[in-house]
Amino acid sequence: MSQTNRPTEPADPGAAPAEPAPPATPTPRVVVVMPAYNAARTLERTYADIPHELVDRIILVDDLSRDETVQVAQRLGLDVIIHRQNLGYGGNQKTCYDAALASGAQVVVMLHPDYQYDATRIPALIEPILAGQADLMLGSRFLGDPLAGGMPRWKYVSNRFLTALENAAFGLHLSEYHTGLRAYSRRLLETIPYRLNSNDFVFDQELIAQVVAAGGFRIGEIAVPTRYFEEASSVGLRRSIVYGLSTLRVVARYLLHRWQVRRSPKLTARRPGP
Repeated sequence: MSQTNRPTEPADPGAAPAEPAPPATPTPRVVVVMPAYNAARTLERTYADIPHELVDRIILVDDLSRDETVQVAQRLGLDVIIHRQNLGYGGNQKTCYDAALASGAQVVVMLHPDYQYDATRIPALIEPILAGQADLMLGSRFLGDPLAGGMPRWKYVSNRFLTALENAAFGLHLSEYHTGLRAYSRRLLETIPYRLNSNDFVFDQELIAQVVAAGGFRIGEIAVPTRYFEEASSVGLRRSIVYGLSTLRVVARYLLHRWQVRRSPKLTARRPGP
C-alpha cells in the first residue's frame, strides 16, 4: 500500500525560536599515578585490576628500579617517567602529581604497583570526589580485618597507635592514615604545597597534615582488603621505626603550627592557579 506524503505545515512565524540544548558537561579527567620501585613482579596484576573504562590516563614514575619495571610498564602501554636518580618514595610522588596536574587531571588516584591494594575499588574511591562530597579519599585496610589479610601483628599495633595519635591531633576519626591507595581532587593538590614535603615515606603523613591545616577540605575513606604476600614490597622493622618517629615529628609540627608557637611553611596553603 502506498503512503501519501502530506505537505509540511509552515512554522508559526510568531512562535519563539527553540532554545539550543545546553552543552554537555565534560567528564572529569581521572588519572592514576603509580610511584614505582622494583615492581616488575606485581605491576601487570595491578594494572589488570584497574577499571580502565573510568580512567583516562595511567602514569608510572620509576625511581631508578633495578629490575624490569620500566620494560613491563612500557609493554603495558603506560605513560612512563624515569628518574635519573633515586629520589625516594616522597620524591617519586611529587613527580607523579606534577605530571598528573600537567595532563589536566581533575581526580588523581595514587596506587602502589605492588598489588597490596585492590585497584578494583577505584570506582568507590573516586565516587565521593566526583560527586563533590570529598577532596581526599583513603582506602582503609582497617575497615576490614588486616590481620586476616596477612598484616604482621607488630605493623598492626604500630598502625593503630599512630592512627589514634593522628586522629587526636587532627580532630578526625579515620580508621587508617597509612595506606597506599588514595584519591585527591585537583583543587586539593593545587592548594597543598606538597613539593615542600619529605622525599621519604613520611610524605603521605605530611600531606594529610597540610590538608587539615589548610581547612575546608573533606576527607573520607572506604574499605579495601589487606594483601600481604611474598612478591609485595614491605618496609622492615628498622625503616618502620624511622617512619614512626618521623610521623610523630609531623604531628608535633602540626600542633605547634596550629597553636601559633612555630609557624611552618609546609603547613601554609598556597593559592590555586587559574
